[in-house]
This record gives sequence, structure tokens and C-alpha cells, in this order.
Amino acid sequence: MTTPSALYPVLMTDDVARDAAFYGRLLGLETTFAADWYVSLAAPGAPAVQLAFVDGAHPSVPAAFRAQAAGVLVTVEVQDTDAVHARAAADGLPMHVPLRDEAWGQRHFVTEDPAGVLVDVVTVIPAGAEYAALYAS
Repeated sequence: MTTPSALYPVLMTDDVARDAAFYGRLLGLETTFAADWYVSLAAPGAPAVQLAFVDGAHPSVPAAFRAQAAGVLVTVEVQDTDAVHARAAADGLPMHVPLRDEAWGQRHFVTEDPAGVLVDVVTVIPAGAEYAALYAS
């Protein structure tokens, strides 16, 4: 069996430059490749953390599937959710789930990218006693 050397989502959109700029600004991701129909991003110092965008009308996308991403939740784990939340709030992004701590062990918020994809920004925190007991190994 061949082991993958990379695995990352590629979101179909009608404006790859707009969406790449959004994730670059919000999360500090940097462009690793850019064309008018495709842009890939990676986290500085962590090249395995990747996200890409393709123009949904591009011929490389099978015709029957040419549409914007829908029903997608992109979860991004960061060290400081509060700092990312501050940038998101300063940019006036919608907050579909406000910044909060969850008993299962996450501090997070959910916003939305310009194409309507949900973005869940998460920092792992200690789980509450109830969840810790449920999922202890």
C-alpha cells in the first residue's frame, strides 16, 4: 500500500483570490502556489497544514460537480483562539457560535468564510470532569 504524502481540503469557490486572502488574514496562512483558478496555502513553519481553493468552473473539476463548497465545516486548531477571534471580530465576521469553552475540551468560535463555508477555530483545553470520565481510556 502507498502511504499518502499529503492530504488537504480543496474548496471549490467562485473567487479563489478572495477566499485565499480571507484565510491568510484570519489564520496567517501563506500562499504556496497561486494561479487565477487555483491557490494553495500553508501555515508558516508547518507545511503539512494546508488548504487550497479551486475555481468551481475550472475544467479540472468534473462538470457534474462544479459548485461552491456547501455543507462543509473547516476546523482549524490554533494555540490562541482568543487572538484569532479578536481578528475575526475586528473584521466584522459573523459569529455563528460565540467564543466559548466547551465541556468536551475546546475553546472555540464558529465564523463563516466569504463563500459560506463554516470555520470552527479551536484551542484544546482540559475537558470537564463529566467528559473526562466518559472518554477515559
